[in-house]
Amino acid sequence: MDTLWPPETADLLDRAATLLRNRHVRESLDLYDRALSLGVDPLAIGGERWKAHMLLGDFESAWTVSDAVLAQTPPDGFNPTDRPFHQRPVWSGRPFDGEAVLVRCYHGLGDIVQFSRYLPLVARRAARLWVQAPVAVHALLSGIPGVDGWLPLSDNVPMPPYTVQAELMELPFAFRTSMASLPAPATRITVDPAHVAAQKARLSRRGRISVGLAWAAGAWDGGHRSLPPDLLRRLTDAPNVDWVCLQRGTPLGKAASLPFCDTGTRSEDLVDTAAMIRAVDLVLTVDTVVAHLAGALGAPVWTMLHHEADWRWLLDRDDSPWYPTMRLLRQPAASDWSAVVERARADLATTANGY
Repeated sequence: MDTLWPPETADLLDRAATLLRNRHVRESLDLYDRALSLGVDPLAIGGERWKAHMLLGDFESAWTVSDAVLAQTPPDGFNPTDRPFHQRPVWSGRPFDGEAVLVRCYHGLGDIVQFSRYLPLVARRAARLWVQAPVAVHALLSGIPGVDGWLPLSDNVPMPPYTVQAELMELPFAFRTSMASLPAPATRITVDPAHVAAQKARLSRRGRISVGLAWAAGAWDGGHRSLPPDLLRRLTDAPNVDWVCLQRGTPLGKAASLPFCDTGTRSEDLVDTAAMIRAVDLVLTVDTVVAHLAGALGAPVWTMLHHEADWRWLLDRDDSPWYPTMRLLRQPAASDWSAVVERARADLATTANGY
């Protein structure tokens, strides 16, 4: 925290933050409430309280925090170009009804896949809808109904004449989403059956079950969401499994030393990834775009989560209300990937025996 608090208040906030990191969420909220009673500015701890409420699935309480932040944002504080994309508030609170709306996608590819489910809801209210997003998702999501155009992500791209703008991950707030009103995944993420057949032809089948694997997420979080090399080798030694590489980015360099059964050139095109997800029996992945894409496609997917998993995965659940076909394999304690890998191996053995 940048603010200088009296020692007793600073200690209280430090303890609350530690509890939140260790996922003692209700206890952390109790301390944050005590801090409020001592005069701490609600906005100074708004992010922490918001995260705690979201982890508990209490979206309604989180939106009250968002309301307070929105009310305090000055008119020139929306989409400020002097801040990184993912730190920019964009939506001013103006309704979408009858407006020309521009939805900006400033977060990661997995975030875009997950929250693209809100685009049809915006389209039903808006007069026009444009979406600005990384080119990597344009082909994948182009079938979502109601979008008048897709624009590349850049501050230098000419913009259409919009009257309301919002960031994609602000849409759950804009629609006051609750656990009872989560929209289903975008239904127009479709894959050409011929493309699936071509990917399936790349597989050299030997085992009982084919499993698409993504073992590393982006490096922005210090590698906390990625499997360490020794445990990656332990996982891929599981018997009766035909491993298929779904990894993207720099970690692909390790793929040559792993027992993958897919032949030919590997592609990082998300449409190709989607086709391969359709071609395998199961997807096993860390928290990265592959998890969201498999979930959005309705494919069986097991997602391996580190102990401080993001709010979207909620708390202590082994399922996800965002994705009905997903199982969550969580670290039981910080950095304990070994327990996750051993559970995955045991469950893969049981699953393979059923094939």
